[in-house]
Amino acid sequence: MPLALRPADGARWDLVALGEVMLRLDPGEGRIATTREFRAWEGGGEYNVARGLARCFGLRTSVVTAFTDNAVGRLLEDLIRQGGVDASHVRWLPFDGIGRTARNGLNFTERGFGIRAPLGVSDRGNSAASQLRPGDVDWDAVFGGEGARWFHAGGIFAGLSETTADVAGEAMEAARRHGVAVSYDLNYRPSLWAGVGGASRAREVNRGLAGLADVLIGNEEDFIEALGFEVEGAEPLSGALDPASYGRMIGRVVAAFPNLAIVATTLRVATSATRNDWGAVCWADGVLHEARRRPGLEVLDRVGGGDSFASGLIFGLLEGLGPQAAVEYGAAHGALAMTTPGDTSMATRAEVEQVMRGVGARIAR
Repeated sequence: MPLALRPADGARWDLVALGEVMLRLDPGEGRIATTREFRAWEGGGEYNVARGLARCFGLRTSVVTAFTDNAVGRLLEDLIRQGGVDASHVRWLPFDGIGRTARNGLNFTERGFGIRAPLGVSDRGNSAASQLRPGDVDWDAVFGGEGARWFHAGGIFAGLSETTADVAGEAMEAARRHGVAVSYDLNYRPSLWAGVGGASRAREVNRGLAGLADVLIGNEEDFIEALGFEVEGAEPLSGALDPASYGRMIGRVVAAFPNLAIVATTLRVATSATRNDWGAVCWADGVLHEARRRPGLEVLDRVGGGDSFASGLIFGLLEGLGPQAAVEYGAAHGALAMTTPGDTSMATRAEVEQVMRGVGARIAR
């Protein structure tokens, strides 16, 4: 079905995101187990999309999340505001002194280099965001009273606890009632689902939420593990850049979820931690649109590349530029985001459009 968008007039937000925002502790060129210092960033799969749209593309975005009210939570709030994202929908839980009842999530992340793969170690159990429950957020006030054009949720938040998938579903249903476009990024993380039913439970949850989305975003692992759709013509998780195989898989996804107007996926071959072949495709109205491929893309920090792809894609769709331009914006923004440290994009719209035009990396001065 075609994607319907509310006009910008009368809507306070271009996009509202729902998800956990963690404090990322980054050892830089070192390793988690041996470093003596970390650099602090904020990050979260759903939030990163809102931040990219605000900081790179200048759109009005807000994040719905929860923090424990202590100095770490206030640091996260400050980082969100520095990123240009509204924090008025943060839910604050009291701090009991040591985090028995609620705490703020931490994410230790190594970038990797060459043959050494990136490594992420999350410390997020019993986090404030994982304790969100249906009824905690007045979604009619967010989507109806304030007004929004787009709502973004994802499989990371849905997998945090027994209640968060219900919160995501509640929000997606409310968005649809108010004519707000809904995107869902599958973002499969085996560690999130390992103790609560594994891939089978992930498929049950994600299939239910995919049925409430207008736009579905993922990658090869997401479609295989989170939805159960194999990519024919490629070995599982091989990362083969074969748009035709992905097109056939997307056709089966659309047949299973006729509510979808757009299905988009990144195409990545990690030849090493610091060199990836990078591409993307976007299905819309029965046509598969492919972004320009970037073989041998040099990577500084791959975390957040998929989220920046999603924000570029959503920007193109919100601007009414069509699916081909949208997937090009997404692929270029994702590529640029992986050239800088941290989860979030440091690119500008002008830089994204320069990459889209194929302008080289000659120094600008």
